[in-house]
Amino acid sequence: MSGPISTPGAAASRPAATPGIDPRGPRVGAAITAVLLVVVLLLPSTGALVLLALVAALFAVGAARGAQGSVQGLLFRTLAQPRLAPPTELEDPRPPRFAQLVGLVITGAGVLLGLAGIGAAVPIAAAFALIAAFLNAVFGLCLGCEMYLLGVRLRSRAS
Repeated sequence: MSGPISTPGAAASRPAATPGIDPRGPRVGAAITAVLLVVVLLLPSTGALVLLALVAALFAVGAARGAQGSVQGLLFRTLAQPRLAPPTELEDPRPPRFAQLVGLVITGAGVLLGLAGIGAAVPIAAAFALIAAFLNAVFGLCLGCEMYLLGVRLRSRAS
């Protein structure tokens, strides 16, 4: 996971912090995505391709609007969050948004290759995305978030 964002009261000379999100939201979203990806792996080829395309579309919404603006984020806010205590800390929304982009690339590649007649690409892409979604949902380990943070560290060393 990406860790907490800075809170109000920081030095006035610093730029304003990005508004944080409840870190439980992306984990719930990952659980929903994991369930959909398991179904992709259980369906026959045509159904699997259609459902993987739906998952890719969900990732596209998440990449465009952020994890909190995704369909899964909406489900979290309306069904789960009202039943939970407020989060103890907030998370920077940029790493989960990048993770949505990574999911889009993986599932999108599976869809495109599946449409091109490479049927094995659909379950392979679904399996890779499922591993990442499972790790996030169960252990809070967001691989796409870690990739984002690694990129930030590499950029800061280069400058």
